[in-house]
Amino acid sequence: MTEETPGFDEKPDVPSGATPDDAEPQAASPSSSGEGEAPAGDASAQIAGLTAQLDQVRKALEERTADLQRLQAEFQNYRRRVERDRIAVKEIAVANLLTELMPTLDDIGRAREHGELVGGFKSVAESLETAAAKMGLQQFGKEGEPFDPTIHEALMHSYAPDVTETTCVAILQPGYRIGERTIRPARVAVAEPQPGAAGTGKAEDESEAAEEKDNGPEEG
Repeated sequence: MTEETPGFDEKPDVPSGATPDDAEPQAASPSSSGEGEAPAGDASAQIAGLTAQLDQVRKALEERTADLQRLQAEFQNYRRRVERDRIAVKEIAVANLLTELMPTLDDIGRAREHGELVGGFKSVAESLETAAAKMGLQQFGKEGEPFDPTIHEALMHSYAPDVTETTCVAILQPGYRIGERTIRPARVAVAEPQPGAAGTGKAEDESEAAEEKDNGPEEG
């Protein structure tokens, strides 16, 4: 009797209806590890798309920044115009008020010249003058200053031998200004140099020169 070695002739159990090839290990399928990786062409397209989007965002940001700067400039110009208008309206209102007060200030000046500015009237008058000065009212016009038609109004005219140019010799009414703006010229009496004074002197010089010529040494 021949002895059989256990295990050498045994075949693996094969399910019914299956071929022997089914029992062999199947070859490994191609690795699927690269399924999540995009091809190089797709990555470049994505980068180009993101770059284009970034350029659009930058352009939009620049446009919005330019709009904001333009609005800020317009607002600053608006504020400056409003401030100029406010100052102009204030100056006009102050000038109108002080113009109405000028006759009263003239009366105060005349009363001071005649020595009538005394007692309580003096205190009130000085308070009024102080208030007008605080509002920017300045008085001008002095005797002896050259006549300037832009700030003086000549009401009287005369000649004087002791002046070399048209000069204010009397202030009939003082002038008033606010800053550089004249709201009333000074009303003055002016004097001009005596007519013919320069010509008379020239004639005398010529006469003296003729006499010296006539009195020269006689020829022998």
